[in-house]
Amino acid sequence: MRRSRAVVAELAVRYRGLVKDLKNQRLRTGLERLANWILSYDAQVGRPGHFRLPIEKRVLASLLGMRPENLSRSFAELAEVGVKLEGATLTITDMGKLMALAKPDPLIDHQRT
Repeated sequence: MRRSRAVVAELAVRYRGLVKDLKNQRLRTGLERLANWILSYDAQVGRPGHFRLPIEKRVLASLLGMRPENLSRSFAELAEVGVKLEGATLTITDMGKLMALAKPDPLIDHQRT
């Protein structure tokens, strides 16, 4: 009984993750997906406003459902709201503007929902 509950719990978590990914892909623009990914990863690493990209840009583009050239354009657009990318090092200079653009949604972005 205990094992079956664990399996059901794991399936529920995975299903919820899939639904979140689908909502992220369908309800947001590429720029909003990138902005939310930056906010999420920034919170994970614990060094607010400064981190190195953990994966190659082309892999990140694929993860976000974008083409690499669209990712580059999106990073250029994010420079206007205080996101600076030099090589693989990303710096957030205006968290408020980035949050306003990203419009994080707890039903999509929060880890516990």
